[in-house]
Amino acid sequence: MESKKQVVAFLGPKASYTHQATTNIFPEASYKLIPQTSIKEIFATVQHCSSGFGVVPFENSSNGPVVFTLDLFADVHGQYPDILVSDEIYLPVHHCLLGRLSKTGSKEPPLQSPTTHSIASRALGESAVSTSGSVTPTQSAPRPAEPRVKPSHDLSHIKKLYSHPQTWGQCKIFLSTYLKNVEQQDVSSTSKAAELVAQDETGTSAAISSKIAAEMNGLSVLAEGMEDFEGNSTRFFILRRKEDVLDEADEAEAYKSLVSFTVDHTQPGALARCLGVFGQVGLNLTSINSRPVGSPWHYIFFVEFEGRIRKDGEGGAVNEALGELTKVAKEWRWLGSWKAWKG
Repeated sequence: MESKKQVVAFLGPKASYTHQATTNIFPEASYKLIPQTSIKEIFATVQHCSSGFGVVPFENSSNGPVVFTLDLFADVHGQYPDILVSDEIYLPVHHCLLGRLSKTGSKEPPLQSPTTHSIASRALGESAVSTSGSVTPTQSAPRPAEPRVKPSHDLSHIKKLYSHPQTWGQCKIFLSTYLKNVEQQDVSSTSKAAELVAQDETGTSAAISSKIAAEMNGLSVLAEGMEDFEGNSTRFFILRRKEDVLDEADEAEAYKSLVSFTVDHTQPGALARCLGVFGQVGLNLTSINSRPVGSPWHYIFFVEFEGRIRKDGEGGAVNEALGELTKVAKEWRWLGSWKAWKG
């Protein structure tokens, strides 16, 4: 008798970047992958045992942390007390502009590439005009950055853009050059954006999504590689309930850990003392983030560092640091350890 597949919740629909990251670790032949419409739903399904695993975006290399995920880890109302991070996934992200071709049938942008045209425009003392907008020099940016790519098709018919809110900041240069005055609407995921564009009978909307989403929704790729930086990638966390996380530590492996804490904001140097406990025992901090929590202008801090807690007894740098953190932090919470990603 075939064993029942474990359920993995991810931010859907299918073809989202989270779905692609999920399939890298959880092949559909071995797991039951269930799309969710929000990151909050993923936390909830893991907390309430509807899924054994959850995959959520945590951080982008060019646009920083995903605040929706951080806020759920902050868990102000105590809804997800049993959730820990058990692993991480890195995924290269190459954004595409998906939509319908212009009814004029034009395959190439009617104007010159931004690089060529901007040089000519600057020589004349004019702003650089692109396919459907302009890169306007300002006092703070007298030489606006040029996009890495140009559109492969005419974009003059595009009136509205859909994508996940985290995406806009990864494609700022392309958008300000070619789609400067086009309305931007946030949706739950990049694959949902592609679905909405596929349903738009006017053909005047477009989505920032993946090439896979274009194939799944019957859309054309109007531009490829829109991201500002060539090495653009997103880091995802795998969530599990604490009782399902096995202590399978391998001393030969490198580990990372995540802790959140709050401080007494009335005490000068409170944050410095909390951060100092890690340096005192030689732990290397790899990231620090903060989010508003509770009272106005009060924050919860998230610290990620190299190392892991020892569950089999006392001793070790991490255990020592957390012991000291107990003395200086208002409160703190362990959010998990995992083997450092090797690609």
